[in-house]
Amino acid sequence: MAAITIEKIEKSFGATPVLGGVSLEIADGEFLTLLGPSGCGKSTLLRILAGLEVQTGGSIAIGERVVDGVRPKRRDVAMVFQSYALYPHMTVQENMAVPLRMRRLSAWQRLPLIGRLLPGTKAVVADIEKDVMRTAKALGIGHLLGRKPGQLSGGQRQRVAVGRAMVRQPAVFLMDEPLSNLDAKLRVQMRAEIKELHNRLGVTFVYVTHDQSEAMTMSDRVAVMLDGELLQVAAPQEIYADPDDRRVAEFIGSPKINMLEARARDGGLAETAGTSFSVPGNVASGTGLALGIRPEAFHLVEAGGHNILTGAVRMVEHMGSDLYVHLDVPGTDNPVIARLLAERAPQISSGQTLHLGVKPERLLLFAADGRRLRPHDPASATVLRMKERSQ
Repeated sequence: MAAITIEKIEKSFGATPVLGGVSLEIADGEFLTLLGPSGCGKSTLLRILAGLEVQTGGSIAIGERVVDGVRPKRRDVAMVFQSYALYPHMTVQENMAVPLRMRRLSAWQRLPLIGRLLPGTKAVVADIEKDVMRTAKALGIGHLLGRKPGQLSGGQRQRVAVGRAMVRQPAVFLMDEPLSNLDAKLRVQMRAEIKELHNRLGVTFVYVTHDQSEAMTMSDRVAVMLDGELLQVAAPQEIYADPDDRRVAEFIGSPKINMLEARARDGGLAETAGTSFSVPGNVASGTGLALGIRPEAFHLVEAGGHNILTGAVRMVEHMGSDLYVHLDVPGTDNPVIARLLAERAPQISSGQTLHLGVKPERLLLFAADGRRLRPHDPASATVLRMKERSQ
């Protein structure tokens, strides 16, 4: 096992910057997920960590050892690729044995005919076979050792790829969107298996995905990336409930958070969409704000008024226990989405007028530049004062 220190990593491809000074501490035995949209630099960072790409600037240490310039096989990391990268002409057993054969056998011992006759080869090969069998049984693929990748399902190939990494007993597991090629049902199953594997091994996992469900269900911490920048690193629930940046709030959550452009008024109020909301803290009158409201923060009320949005129902999505109600609210560019419990909501139909209330403590406030405004945070107070002067 090993902790990882990523310090001010930069990467450019020609004149195109991909990573802009990313720094990150990953604890020994932690499951950390790099989460972000395609092109944000997360896979590039993982490949730099594996030694498959060379950074333009910055440094990486695994454990106590700085690994800048160290070849991939010397870093004691194992990587599972999105495509699994299995050798199609080899059996499952041969695929899983490849990293052990490369590590434990000399170049002469790996020769097809002569190698078997050299002293010590037979004993080493027997140990390799034992290690492969033990790992295959742990992953439930012992009965597949004689098959080739073309004879396996997507889930089975994914297990083989994990087994090939696992058999080496590395200090760090690196996974680059390993579930993206699986169907929805199998992804849910494999998420649970990967998390169980991490709990059993206690090894450091660095996992890359654009799927927030994977990140939120498996990770000890989530690192949200966008445009080569690390926006926030925190536990999944903190990322969701207490985002530091508007971009984080909008990326995390399904349905997406509702963002209402507002302007602060005297008396601790913010005006938006023909109504006003109580906002915590002393926000200077005239300050431009964005109010973030999670869909589940809404509740049905009988009439309009303070802290209430009123609009006409555009569409209702029935999701079993929940209803996703899309509401056209005057003064907003996009429909407001509310997530309501089906058993507590009356029959709702298109065109119906609804009143949605929200408690002030459920509001998330963001400055015009996207930074989170927290009433009791000195940094937020500074932002508000600066905005007040600029009015």
